[in-house]
Amino acid sequence: MTGNSFGKAFTVTTFGESHGTGIGLVIDGCPAGVPIDSDKIRIEMQRRKPGQSKLTTQRKEDDQVQILSGVFEGISTGTPIGIFIPNQDQKSKDYQHLADTFRPSHADFTYQEKYGIRDYRGGGRSSARETAARVAAGTIAKQILEKQGIQIHAYVQQVGTIKVEKEYSALDFSLTESNDVRCPDPETAVKMEQLIDSIRKDRDTIGGLVRCICSDVPVGLGEPVFDKLHADLGKAMLSINAVKGFQIGSGFSSLGMKGSEHNDIFYSEGGKIRTHTNHSGGIQGGISNGEDIYFDVAFKPVATIMQSQQSVDKSGNPSVVEGKGRHDPCVLPRAVPIVEAMAALVLVDFWLRNRLSRL
Repeated sequence: MTGNSFGKAFTVTTFGESHGTGIGLVIDGCPAGVPIDSDKIRIEMQRRKPGQSKLTTQRKEDDQVQILSGVFEGISTGTPIGIFIPNQDQKSKDYQHLADTFRPSHADFTYQEKYGIRDYRGGGRSSARETAARVAAGTIAKQILEKQGIQIHAYVQQVGTIKVEKEYSALDFSLTESNDVRCPDPETAVKMEQLIDSIRKDRDTIGGLVRCICSDVPVGLGEPVFDKLHADLGKAMLSINAVKGFQIGSGFSSLGMKGSEHNDIFYSEGGKIRTHTNHSGGIQGGISNGEDIYFDVAFKPVATIMQSQQSVDKSGNPSVVEGKGRHDPCVLPRAVPIVEAMAALVLVDFWLRNRLSRL
């Protein structure tokens, strides 16, 4: 199996399965001398871990990160950083009935056809459990970016048809962690929580949208042809489990606009060139322009539902599938730190590429 690594200058390779001994990652390319705050890693892992509230799966994982290499006395040494996260609360028996049956909208069928073998326990390598490794790596990337003044904030913008109507500039991001759904608009958050809870009681699932804002990004990250910054952001987000859509800046709403309405007009302020509007989402020609980078990530409803569904087995015979075990009725609250992590991995990779290109 290929495709387990991400990035060029800051490369992250993840490994492990949902119900194996654990999951882990190797970071290659982290500069020496970076302070690695283990408390920040712990906090980010707590944001992603299961069992946070009734709105998430009740699987209990401490997600304690074990740094195996590349860090000495809290400082990166420049050598590969190895990290391991043990699995603690696997209940593989919950998946025994799926050994020969394909779950609707899961990777079971395609995985079996491609490799001829699959770990049916929780989806194995295709499980969202793998994203814990991404969050651990992304936290280290964030710590590098913070030294450059770059900030990344994501939040739940929409669940089902309930969405935040305010512009992100009018929101207080410090409120994002004040509720279980991770929405910085308290009134909308209550409605979202009520919807998710009702969906959970109906033994069903619901999708939605995560918005991410990257602020104080310097001008010049990205390349103008195949390595456009927004192209790598799109790939990063679409690699997250359950993601079905990505748009940056004005996105699909630009279809109904005229060029005279959509163009971001330049002006100069204090010796710095800015734009009056930001329909471009902070990226023009594949290169960051210094304005906020903002984008939306669409998540489908979780595929595992606690209802009976028609399917087939490996021989093509009709079968019935019913979800068992512990699953998220809505992935959005736990997806917020994953989106931030993947954004950080993209930005730190391009930031390091810029450094290398100017040596």
